[in-house]
Order: sequence, then structure tokens, then C-alpha cells
Amino acid sequence: MTTYGQAYGDTTGTPPGPATEAPAEAAEPNPSGTSGTSGTSGTSGTSGTSGTSGGGGRSGRDRYLDLLRSLALVRVVVYHLFGWAWLTILFPSMGVMFALAGSLMARSLDRPAPRVIRGRVRRLLPPLWAFSAMVLTLLFAGGWNPVKDPDNGGTWGLLKLIDYVIPVGAPPYPESIGSASGLLDPTWAEQAAGPLWYLRAYLWFVVASPLLLRALRKAPWPTLLAPLALTAVVGTGLVTLPGETGNAVTDFAVFGGCWVLGLAHHEGLLARVPRYVAISCSTLVMAFGLWWASSHHGPEGWDLNDIPLAQATWSFGFVVILLQYSPSWQELPGRLRRWDKLVTLSNNRAVTIYLWHNMLIMATVPILDQAYSLPFLQSDRAASDLDSSYPVLTFLLVWPLIGLAILAFGWIEDIAAKRGPRLWPNGVSTSTGKRARRRA
Repeated sequence: MTTYGQAYGDTTGTPPGPATEAPAEAAEPNPSGTSGTSGTSGTSGTSGTSGTSGGGGRSGRDRYLDLLRSLALVRVVVYHLFGWAWLTILFPSMGVMFALAGSLMARSLDRPAPRVIRGRVRRLLPPLWAFSAMVLTLLFAGGWNPVKDPDNGGTWGLLKLIDYVIPVGAPPYPESIGSASGLLDPTWAEQAAGPLWYLRAYLWFVVASPLLLRALRKAPWPTLLAPLALTAVVGTGLVTLPGETGNAVTDFAVFGGCWVLGLAHHEGLLARVPRYVAISCSTLVMAFGLWWASSHHGPEGWDLNDIPLAQATWSFGFVVILLQYSPSWQELPGRLRRWDKLVTLSNNRAVTIYLWHNMLIMATVPILDQAYSLPFLQSDRAASDLDSSYPVLTFLLVWPLIGLAILAFGWIEDIAAKRGPRLWPNGVSTSTGKRARRRA
């Protein structure tokens, strides 16, 4: 059975090490324009949507949703580092991210739909172009010729390159490039392309949102439940759609429920359901998801990324609970306040973090491999200790690399949103050392 995101390669992931590759599950962040987008100040009432760019203080952002987005990004990186299947159950990041994006899309649709769609696409494409330019440069430098590609050769191979510019489908890439002795694993292109499935799904959700919102207002419950029903058809093998079309439809079905939940959250539909009813029903839906997963294990066992119906139902119920208890914080409370700057930064650079994190995970391997040549690590015991600590060292190293990527490429998000470029938008003014005031 073809699982969602499979067009971009293996979605399972293993801990990277001296002789292994970085994991490449098609993953999760939020190119929804929420990462520090400007616009009218949002409210923190029932809708719980974020408002102006930046974070913290009294900027009009819902810091609860900002925190969820940051947690989702961290979970994505950790999953791709270690490949722990239980993380997909502990926190279904993709469902959360699509729900948050759907809620913000609904708020934006108070304006004319064509203008909103153009704005969302405008914010998405320039960061993608920078990433694609790097990937294609490395591919062409490594000798890849899309015209002679055995899977997508000829004129079709050239035409498919457009997916690196506008993510309407799966971009082409070689299954293997380079050599095992090179700096990067020969499957690095497959790993790098992993996150791009999310951009494709996001783009189609954005285009479909005006129709989805109209349907939700006319027939709320059928619209909410339709994606789950569609997943039961196309995500279980009952009906099989081949190739990229099947992957795209399955993606849309699996996470469509969460996107529509975001729309319903903004519309106040969830607030009209008694909390005990919503929680009870969500628990039953999630229990069904686990029951289904228990008898339909994928290659990685309980990894919900390989079990579309379980992913759809578990994420749906999980998101309902999160949105039911949404406290709509004006600022992070108590001990969470110490993370305020990082939450603001990750929200302002969500697209950059999401696009580059898989490449940066792979980049840790050749960097850490240099440690084996250090004079004090030449003994067998020292090498063994380094082997055992490799995953932890990778985890520690990837975050500074992500920071460098934010400095190098994050400002493109500002340009795409028609803002002045900022190197480190964590909500603190570099000139005064105080939290920057945001404009509505």
C-alpha cells in the first residue's frame, strides 16, 4: 500500500550515524504565512488565531497556538533524527500544523479569496525557491541529468522540474547520487525532498479553502467528517489511485479533517459543542485509530505515518482536544515564559526550519565524522563511545546548524511577506534590547 508522502521517498527514518542515512519521513511546519506574517491584529477570543507578526507581550498573537506550532516543529526534527514511531502518537505534528494553518486561513478569508490565496502563495514560494536552488545546484554538480533519469527522463523529466518552483506535484530526483564515500549519503536527494510533500498539500488546501469554508458553513458536520470517510476509502486500499495522484489525494484526505477543524475553530463551531461531548467523541475516534493501527502495522510498526486511516483519526481527535482547551494566551504563562523568544523565533522562521532541517540533519554526519580523526579518539574504546553517543551529538549539533540556516535564509520569509528583512526575529529589538513593538 502506498502511504502518504511516499512519492518523496522512505518515510520511516533511522538514527543517523557514521554509516547510516538521515531519516526522511515527509514531515511537518507551517508555510501558512503564520510564521511572523503581518496583517491586522488578531484577537485572542474564541477563534484563537494568531494576529500580527512577532510574538509575546500584547502583540495580538495567540501564544498558545504559537507554542503548539513550535512544539510541532521540534517534534518533526526529533522524529527525523531518531525515527521513534511513538512520537507520531505522542504528538501528531502534521495534524496540528494543518489545523493551525486552517484556522489562520479562515481568518484571512474575511478578505477576498483571490487576494488571500495570492498572498499565501507569495509567502510560500520564495523560501522554496532558495531551497530548490541549493538542491538543484548540488544535483547538477553531482552529474544528475533529468533528461536521462530512468524514472522521469526525456521531456517529462524537464517539465517535472517545475515542481521545484511551484509545488503542485512530486519533484524529480535520482534515487542515488554520488558515492558511499562522499560527504553525503547517496540517498541525500531523497532525504532532502522529503519535506516538500507538505508544501504540495498545503498549497492545495489553500486553493480549496474558500470552497471548504463555504461547505462548512452550509453543512458543517458532513464537511468535517468527509475527509475521514475519504481516508477510509483511499487510505486503506479499498480504492487505489496510482502514482502521484494517489499520493496527493491520500495526503488531502488524511489531513483534510484537521484543516477543516481549523476552519471550524475560527468559525466558532467547536465552541458550540459541549466540551464533554467533544472530548468523549474525540477519545472514541482516537481509540479507533489505535485499534486500526494495532492490526495494520507498517514497516516501522506503530508509526502512524505508514497507516493513513490511523493517522487521520488519531490526529483528528487529538486536534479537537487541543482546540477545545485552547486558552488563547496573550503571553506565555509562568515558567513557559522563559521560552518566549524561541517560540517567537520559530514561528517567524517556521518555513525555513521546515525546509532545511532534513538537509541539516544530514550535514551533521560528515561534521561529526571528523571527530574520529582526533588524536585522543583513536582507541577502540573512544571510538565505541563516540559511536554510542552519535545520536545525541547529532541532536546537539543540528540546532546550531538550524540557527545558521535561519541567519542565511530566514530573511527570505520577510521579503516574501513584504517586510523588511530581519536576521533573528525573536521579538527583541536589536537596537534597544527590549521586545519590539509590532504593528497591526
